Amino acid sequence: MSVPFSILDLARVVEGGNIAQSFEDCVSTAQHAERLGYKRVWYAEHHNMISVASSATSVLIAHIASQTKTIRLGSGGIMLPNHSPLTIAEQFGTLATLHPGRIDLGLGRAPGGDRNVIRALRKDAQLSANQFPQDVVELMTYLAKPDENAPLPVRAIPGEGTDVPVWILGSSLFGAQLAAHLGLPYAFASHFAPQHLFEAAEIYRRDFKPSQYLDKPHFMMACNVFAAETEEEARFHFSTLVQAFIGIITNQRGLIPPPVENLKVAPELAGHVEAMLAGSAVGTPEQVATRLASFQEELNPDEYIISMPFYNQAAREKSMELTIGIRERITK
Repeated sequence: MSVPFSILDLARVVEGGNIAQSFEDCVSTAQHAERLGYKRVWYAEHHNMISVASSATSVLIAHIASQTKTIRLGSGGIMLPNHSPLTIAEQFGTLATLHPGRIDLGLGRAPGGDRNVIRALRKDAQLSANQFPQDVVELMTYLAKPDENAPLPVRAIPGEGTDVPVWILGSSLFGAQLAAHLGLPYAFASHFAPQHLFEAAEIYRRDFKPSQYLDKPHFMMACNVFAAETEEEARFHFSTLVQAFIGIITNQRGLIPPPVENLKVAPELAGHVEAMLAGSAVGTPEQVATRLASFQEELNPDEYIISMPFYNQAAREKSMELTIGIRERITK
């Protein structure tokens, strides 16, 4: 059986573009993913980043859902420490009621921004992060079918009874442990932080406790994929992401840059960039298939969620077509 492919879309804002164009590209990406047979498209909550326009994640999901028909949509993820569980239950309960059977709720523990963001959100970051496991359980309680014999003092309306599927997201071992303990699906952010990928997958599967939500582990691996007709073209487009990661490392973040020919990475940065982008597959469909097959052999993910942060939308959609074409070769 082939492994499902999904899409992670951060609503990237490119140099020479604007946020309105980014949202148009998000709609086009989701519609294209739906036609091609991708399983889901997720959007991530980030703040104070001029290159990412998905900060109001539930609002963006609502817009995309209204422009598509069947594909699952969700958060990859909502940074729960920034919100009350009740608020998120109401938002995603509304989405699930409007678009039944199509909404996912991925939850992360990070704030999705720096100290200034935390201050602007009026949050105690340490307290909120420590409260994350309890908040996840509270949120799932709001989304569950109400117990008539033990009514909640506060109900999520809309929300209760929708049982929106909840995922735990992470780039460290904490999320793996929590997802295993709660019996929830787990997605690892290996598209930018692959350092603990293997250990997290092992812990999650080893410690997983069957639950009312899952009877066995479901592990999703995030990876970057840049596919093109030739390796040279794929690496040309991949230079956009390399430049963006150089900006992260050097604290010179900006809009998503256009690709460049023969990008040279300074020796003192090369190791950092290579480590951050180890969870990537770049090249022809054959080369991408070989790379994903190696992930499958080593990690056996149950699903891939693929980030394709191209500068050019047409090139992204071509990469989506080429990538879905090799899915049958990636089997469990």
